[in-house]
Amino acid sequence: MAVKDAGRAASSASRVPPAREPVRQADSPELIQLLTPEGERVEHPDYPLEISAAEVRALYRDLVIVRRIDFEAIALQRQGELGIWASLLGQEAAQVGSGRALGPRDMAFPTYREHGVAWCRGLDPVKLLELFRGVSHGGWDPTAHNFHLYTIVIGSQTLHATGYAMGIQRDGAVGEDGEAAIAYFGDGATSQGDVNEAFIWASVNNAPVVFFCQNNQWAISEPLERQTRTPLYQRAKGFGFPGIRVDGNDVLACLAVTRKAMQAAREGQGPTLIEAFTYRMGAHTTTDDPTRYRLSAEIESWKLKDPIERVKQYLIRTQQAEMSFFEEIDAEAARVGASVRLACQQMPDPEPLSMFDNVLTSETDQLAAESAEFAAYLDSFVAGDVETAEAGR
Repeated sequence: MAVKDAGRAASSASRVPPAREPVRQADSPELIQLLTPEGERVEHPDYPLEISAAEVRALYRDLVIVRRIDFEAIALQRQGELGIWASLLGQEAAQVGSGRALGPRDMAFPTYREHGVAWCRGLDPVKLLELFRGVSHGGWDPTAHNFHLYTIVIGSQTLHATGYAMGIQRDGAVGEDGEAAIAYFGDGATSQGDVNEAFIWASVNNAPVVFFCQNNQWAISEPLERQTRTPLYQRAKGFGFPGIRVDGNDVLACLAVTRKAMQAAREGQGPTLIEAFTYRMGAHTTTDDPTRYRLSAEIESWKLKDPIERVKQYLIRTQQAEMSFFEEIDAEAARVGASVRLACQQMPDPEPLSMFDNVLTSETDQLAAESAEFAAYLDSFVAGDVETAEAGR
């Protein structure tokens, strides 16, 4: 009997796959970087970037203001003014760098965390808060700033972007001065079927779309090694288009890499996958507790790679900005934060019956009946209040 049990145990053990080492940054080839964590400018032969001091200062302003908006939104949620908020803390460079690389005719398809891209596209941050406060149906007109609605369903926006890009093709808007689409998503979304289907469609149709993956290394509470056994950018090769890994905390590198990929898409060279290797410094959302699944030492190590601090150090090192400049930006960010906070607190609640508006292109009998039923329900409270008041007299 013991011999049989030993045999079964050996057979079972042989079917267990061997343990494999987790994916690490060091396991991959070159990481595109133009600005080191210490604020030193470096060159890359494939991604030359001519940028003026004024343009670098403008990027620094974007980074600081976007972080302040994020800070205010988190505080508003904690105070009960927002239902939830998805922080971008630590990912500002990936979003600002890529956002500033887009042309006015390009269309961006975000997830629910691209507040920095929204800022770069000219969207009022108050519109973002309307969505998370629950006072709007979806937020904004996507065509007003070529910035699509936030997408809560993980990965589905990659299919939307691919379909939009195929439409650009069929409209003949591909060429040196053409249009392109960009889809933002996280590392966890790469495990979704939608994302892989989008890769296939984009590849075989040579669609003018850039897939921008912000690899913040934590798909909610799931680490990167539970998502993939190879660097994410290398997946693109299997689908037949280029993949690039960029330092996601380097705003200059994100700008240069995205600018080149978008231009290639506009010129008809097809899709590109950009993996922005970054880190989510905060919680996944305000309902999450990251201390339950990751070590504080990991966060401390990434603080040394802060995307804002490295630009500041670069400006100081190269004497392209005085201390008064940084003080002015901090003061402006504080004013923006105060304005956003006040606007959020003063948002009027929507009329209850407005939930039936814009549901369908034309009202159906069923929708009209449901609206009338709900209106009668609301009116019953008013009638009840009147009767109570009369009885009190």
